[in-house]
Amino acid sequence: MRARGLIPALLVAGLVACTTPPRPRPAAPGEPLPELRLAPAALGASVSLAQQLVFAHEQDPGGPRSLEALLEVDPVQMQLAGLAMGHRILTLRWDGSHLDEERDPRVPAQFNSALVLRDVQLVYWPADAVRAALPAGWTLEDGPTQRTLSKNGREWVSVRYDGTPRWEGRTQLINHSEHYQLTIESHVADE
Repeated sequence: MRARGLIPALLVAGLVACTTPPRPRPAAPGEPLPELRLAPAALGASVSLAQQLVFAHEQDPGGPRSLEALLEVDPVQMQLAGLAMGHRILTLRWDGSHLDEERDPRVPAQFNSALVLRDVQLVYWPADAVRAALPAGWTLEDGPTQRTLSKNGREWVSVRYDGTPRWEGRTQLINHSEHYQLTIESHVADE
């Protein structure tokens, strides 16, 4: 029994190590990536997705870590549930004003749910909505199979899409600033 509890704890610790490194090296000294904080309605659709997430961080010697997730977005709320070994370890709810979370006690305190919200919105929200939320100097290039977030001619985040619509199939986010890669395999969740 004790070993069964240890496996989810190790998975959580590994995933957090991938998504929130102890000392991220920004692409420019002292400048973080912009937070988007877009309203759920700005997605322009309601979706319910089952996802397999694979995180890889250059500072993680254990290699890529995976997590199952359920993502639901409607005009009122975005909700994301993270599951490890069949156990819910994290639930995020975003209503356009407040980001609430429920987390398993094994999820380390340094895990930053605002970064998860930023990445979800950067990947899925329409380009015009993302551009409107960007601070001065930031640009978003968007094409049918890719998206790039840049500043001063330097690429900070790139996203590649294999599916149509974008929330189905495989998506790969490469964060050049915080030195991680996220691969998302999504399919519409059964009702």
